[in-house]
Amino acid sequence: MVSFSVTQRKREIGLRVSLGARTIDVLSLVAGRTMRWAFVGVGIGIAGSMGLTRLLSGLLYNVRPNDPWVLGGVALLLAGIAFLAACLPARRASKIDPMVALKYE
Repeated sequence: MVSFSVTQRKREIGLRVSLGARTIDVLSLVAGRTMRWAFVGVGIGIAGSMGLTRLLSGLLYNVRPNDPWVLGGVALLLAGIAFLAACLPARRASKIDPMVALKYE
């Protein structure tokens, strides 16, 4: 999804680079948007797991359903995976040649 989004925004990113955007600006643009959506998803997931405590208590062995260490660990794991998933397209977007991007379509 992130790679598709970067491909769709290739002209915009190329224009930003041609106007003087630094590599860190492009990386933060792509990775920042991805991480915002990831944190929204993690928040919804935590809220859903808190709401489904009774159902989850039967599925967990030796762990409390609202254990903050488990919820925090899973949230951190998912945020890390989302960050890694955003790194490759963000790095590729930061290396876009402005002339190629502007001639793209």
